[in-house]
This record gives sequence, structure tokens and C-alpha cells, in this order.
Amino acid sequence: MGQSQRTTAPPLLVPGVWDIDPSHSSVEFVARHLISRVRGRFTEFAGTIEVGANPIQSVAEVTIQAVSIDTNNNERDEHMRGPEFLDAARFPLLTFRSSGTRDFDGRQALRLDGDLTIRDVTKPVSLDVEFLGCSDDPWGGKRAGFSARTEIDRDDFGANWNVVLETGGLLVGKRVQVELEIEALLRSPA
Repeated sequence: MGQSQRTTAPPLLVPGVWDIDPSHSSVEFVARHLISRVRGRFTEFAGTIEVGANPIQSVAEVTIQAVSIDTNNNERDEHMRGPEFLDAARFPLLTFRSSGTRDFDGRQALRLDGDLTIRDVTKPVSLDVEFLGCSDDPWGGKRAGFSARTEIDRDDFGANWNVVLETGGLLVGKRVQVELEIEALLRSPA
């Protein structure tokens, strides 16, 4: 017999508008380079999460500054900001806007569908989201934690620069894993 889906908010997750706290959050990515993986991050981003009384009606929106890319290598970062990858001068923002929620397990996990825009190209993506819990902070606020993961093909967004290796492979992998660790502060309860 199948399990019934709960449609109530996870314990302690207050419906309302939550602001992402960039000083306690991260937007990171991992891409294959030659024979290893390189990790990078964006250092400037903002966003909101509107938690509904029914969590499957929640929505999220995130804006990322393309120039804030940081892979711990200045030369590579400048290349990534340039026209062969992010083209940050022409397309300064990467954005995500959710369009729906599904596969809610009734407590901590859900899938958040939405539209990701990079280089003015918008494609649908799905993030696997885990609710990590809520806590009151020492300054009288309420905070919530979330982890989210997805994978994109950078070619879908026109960021398709590459070099063919003598062995027949590519210097940079097409698939990019995106990892978010989010701490949000409740701005206004519903």
C-alpha cells in the first residue's frame, strides 16, 4: 500500500517570506577539468524563499552576479567571466525562479522545478532540496537551512568553449554540478 503525502509544513518552518543570508550561504559548482574536478563558487548573490502554508506552494528566486565567480585562480576566473563562458559584461546576472514543487516527502525533501537563466538563455531545471531545520538566532530572528543540488549542461546555455585533447576527450566537462547551502532569515511571517 502506498504512503500518503503530507501537505503540511515541516515542523518549525514558518510560512512567510525568507531572505537568503549570503554571509551564511554558498552557491558552488563542480566541473570536470582534464582528469580531475574543479570547484568554484559565486560570492555575490541574493534571493528570497516564500514558504506557503502548504510547502508545495512555496516559491524561490535567486539572483547571482556573474562577475563574482571565484575558482581560486584569477586567470581562470577572468576567462570564465569572458565571452567564451559567462560573458558577464553582456549578461551580468544569472537567475533562478521556481515554477513548482513536487515529490514532497511530507517533512524534509522535495524537488523544486524552475527556470535557470545564464547568458540570457533560460532552461528548466529541477533542484533536489533538503530542509535542514529552523532555529531562533541570538538577535531575535528565525533562521531556516536548506541544501539543494542539481546538474546542468553548460552547452545548453551557450557556454560551450572547449579544447579537444589528443586522446579525443575534452579539456572541460559539459556537465556542471551545482550545490547550494542556504541559510535564510524570516523577514515576514504569513
